[in-house]
Amino acid sequence: MKICIVAGARPNFIKVAPILHAARQAKGRGTALDVTLVYAGRADDPTLEPSLFADLQIAPPDVYLDVDSVNLNEITGQVMSKFEAYLQSHPTDVVIVEDDLASTMAAAIVTKKQGITLAHLAAGTRSFDISMPKEINRLVIDGLSDLLFTAGISNNSIANREGAELSKVYMVGNILIDNIRNNRTRFVRPQILSQLGIADGSYIVFTLNRKALMAATDNLRLMLQALIQAAGSTPIIAPLHDRAQKAIVPLLPADHAGLHIIGPLGYLEFSYLASHAKGIVTDSGNVAEEATFNQVPCITLNSYTEHIETVKVGTNVLVGEDATLLNQATSDMVAGRWKQSAFPDRWDGRSAERILQTLLDRQR
Repeated sequence: MKICIVAGARPNFIKVAPILHAARQAKGRGTALDVTLVYAGRADDPTLEPSLFADLQIAPPDVYLDVDSVNLNEITGQVMSKFEAYLQSHPTDVVIVEDDLASTMAAAIVTKKQGITLAHLAAGTRSFDISMPKEINRLVIDGLSDLLFTAGISNNSIANREGAELSKVYMVGNILIDNIRNNRTRFVRPQILSQLGIADGSYIVFTLNRKALMAATDNLRLMLQALIQAAGSTPIIAPLHDRAQKAIVPLLPADHAGLHIIGPLGYLEFSYLASHAKGIVTDSGNVAEEATFNQVPCITLNSYTEHIETVKVGTNVLVGEDATLLNQATSDMVAGRWKQSAFPDRWDGRSAERILQTLLDRQR
């Protein structure tokens, strides 16, 4: 079986790494398997830190499409053209795409036009806001896919409700958890904790990435004030990229000594930081999902989540962009008043094994 995995951005590599590991193990057992990793971007993409592939214990992509644009329509067109050329010269049985990027949608369209089996990882996720470009991408990709690999029962329900045949939908669990299971013993304690004399379990992690949240400066100022005030003497560690740092630094209150802004961390360091935190405040769905598995209290700065299991079963609480709700939830987090939580079904670190076995079973 010849499998092509397409990654469109850095987070995709974290989700495909477990599949590459599972494929490597299967080949070691004698399974006839050939897996190629294709990246839509450039080899010198600045968003891919040098340690990423070593941290994930995977080889760099086999193929770079060298697409370089910020315009979503241009990205879509370039990926379609270049990925079509790749497929025409490289026989492929299955293409696996992840999440909901423009590059993901482009690869999905080309795959189906070439008559190749299309599998979508993290299928059935919805915001139900059609004004979001990613929501359109999700609808297109799921509609085209022959195999929909979902993280939970709620995603299954969405896919089935929208017309996907039951035989196409497989609840394999959350593949992010595979990485935690595979790499937990390799996590690296960030130096910032030792430098500041901060003990494990005594700090809050804060991450920020959503452009809309950063653009609403007046409300963001209120939210930062609410977070810092509620945290009190509990230190806040904020690994932020340059864009986020530039957005929040001018908005910080005069008394923000407890907020420690640092640069982005590698996968192993950030995973340690998040898994040993007292709590997490984030706008990232991936971070919230990992927090549920690590059983770390988590506050998400959004009004919805693609994986409602993190709220219904896990440690996650949604506060939207409401400073008052953020203040209340952070106060509860600091005081140790948090809801009882558990692990969602099949979030056990074996999603990649299920995905690979499904592909192999369908080939027989």
